[in-house]
Amino acid sequence: MYNVKIFGAGSIGNHLANASRRLGWNVTMCDNDPAALRRTKEEIYPARYGQWDDAIQLFSTEDVPRGGFDLIFIGTPPDSHMDLAIAAIGEKPKAVLVEKPLCTPGLENADTLYQLAKETGVKVFVGYDHAVSNSAAKAVELIPALGPVETLDVEFREYWGGIFTAHPWLDGPQDTYLGFWQRGGGASGEHSHAINLWQHFARNLDAGRVTEVMATLEYVKTEELDYDSLCLLNLRTEKGLVGRVVQDVVTQPTRKWGRIQGKDGFIDITISSEDLVRWECGGNPEESQLFKKTRPDDFITELKHIETVTNDPQQSSMISLECGLDTMLVVAAAHISNREGRRVRIDYSKGYSADALTIEP
Repeated sequence: MYNVKIFGAGSIGNHLANASRRLGWNVTMCDNDPAALRRTKEEIYPARYGQWDDAIQLFSTEDVPRGGFDLIFIGTPPDSHMDLAIAAIGEKPKAVLVEKPLCTPGLENADTLYQLAKETGVKVFVGYDHAVSNSAAKAVELIPALGPVETLDVEFREYWGGIFTAHPWLDGPQDTYLGFWQRGGGASGEHSHAINLWQHFARNLDAGRVTEVMATLEYVKTEELDYDSLCLLNLRTEKGLVGRVVQDVVTQPTRKWGRIQGKDGFIDITISSEDLVRWECGGNPEESQLFKKTRPDDFITELKHIETVTNDPQQSSMISLECGLDTMLVVAAAHISNREGRRVRIDYSKGYSADALTIEP
């Protein structure tokens, strides 16, 4: 049985608390806002999962115990992630899970976290749960039948309304980091699942990491808000795979979809309340498989993966710190590319910082 500490009593914190309890783990949750702790106990958790679980211990961030935890989960706004993750490693847990996006587009202290995790041996994961889904695993399983792959597309397009329906304590993006791209919000941060899933498939295609980013973003800027509503990316990898990512907060109904297009067929993945994988390979008739699940199931699958990888030093993870950092380099490059109107190159030898990003002439 694991002892788990969760920073943040918002949406993600509740999902992770429920998943941990479903796995029989002990849970301690903290937040610096007493209203958030009250809301968790009286509203969010009972509404989502049936009733409050008295086994979950609630603390203010100031009073929460330090040390003695196997896993530490960070479910706070992205602009607090780096400081909390660095401090969490100091508690010497087996692993740390940081919710996506890992950090802000400024990449402050991202390389510091990477170096510290490497030095201490504490495993760090980033919460791109769709990469560990059964539907993504099925898509990866089918890749060899495609023949040479021509291109790769992934889209996460979801209107703000759906997000705030699931977060009724918020009146809109202005009430949270979501309404501020520099804090890790906007389409580029909130829907960076699409970038991450694109990179996950590219790795499994042996296409290498993203080295070129050309982006167009549409910003909404008022006295109360400053976020990107559209984030359109053209990407190229180390081995020359070219593809596209679309992320937005305006599309309704929601469309979360990806396609791996090969010379000998295609694989489509649609992500929803039930994931669907469709494929046609090698001249055979089209087939499909439906993956029934609930949103809480997504987090249980994620935590089971973390448990497996934490207990097996030889096993790699598609939601490792390195994978999450690779995604943040693309997010950071996107904002620079849009600002300058030019392609941005990523040089991984320069570390996980702004130094890795170069504007092409």
